[in-house]
Amino acid sequence: MTIAWAVFLLLGAIAGVLAGLLGVGGGLVLVAALSWLAPWVGVPQEAAMHTALASSLASIVLTAAASARAHAKRGSVLWPTVRWMVPGLLIGGWLGSLVAVRIDDDLLRYIVAGYCLIAAAQLLFGKNRPTVADHEPPPRGVPMSAAGVGIGAVSAVVGIGGGSMTVPLLVWRGVAPVRAVGTSSACGVAIGLASAVGYALHAPPGALPHHAIGYVYLPAAIGVALASVVAAPYGTRLAHRLNGLTLKRVFAGFLVTVAVSLLIGG
Repeated sequence: MTIAWAVFLLLGAIAGVLAGLLGVGGGLVLVAALSWLAPWVGVPQEAAMHTALASSLASIVLTAAASARAHAKRGSVLWPTVRWMVPGLLIGGWLGSLVAVRIDDDLLRYIVAGYCLIAAAQLLFGKNRPTVADHEPPPRGVPMSAAGVGIGAVSAVVGIGGGSMTVPLLVWRGVAPVRAVGTSSACGVAIGLASAVGYALHAPPGALPHHAIGYVYLPAAIGVALASVVAAPYGTRLAHRLNGLTLKRVFAGFLVTVAVSLLIGG
């Protein structure tokens, strides 16, 4: 178990840097890694993906909060946008977890991999509106709340903090990439909270043998969260040193790598 804790802490450090750099709670890399590691710590193979998704989402609450705090200090969180999106994110995250626990483990793996590839293609080839000047109002209103429902639901199914959807959406709306990353981090807190609670409460009785609440494997969630909180500010600093185009390319390459890892693991 000592080795397992060390591995979870290492994953948390990686996830924290990615959270600050890319605006995700490290969820995508965690889902891929935890789906491989889950059987090693006694999780039944048929529950590996559900456990990876649930534990990733639980850890995202603190990871995304640490990243958002670091970005907020640099003025790169659009709080009006966050306030409009949070209600939808909470509803979507809860509903998405309800759907995910009813999907076969192998099918979930392919859904997550396919999602990563689609998001990467959108980042590389999608067209954006011109960046909004800092003095102009940030995106807000009912359309942002409605978008939050969809982002929250999909995030719960694929085990992420929503950055790979929130960031492209905000960039498309004219937000500078680094500010889109910061805003996405704040939104990830709501997604992680609603989704993790859903996975904990919607799982069948005795889904995991020990050290778990529903599908949330506590050693993984806690170990990852502790390390990621420390590491997130380092990713934030790196994000502010990269230009927007470089940040998008890093994000896209990261998504493709995770997709390949999941497909190999399947």
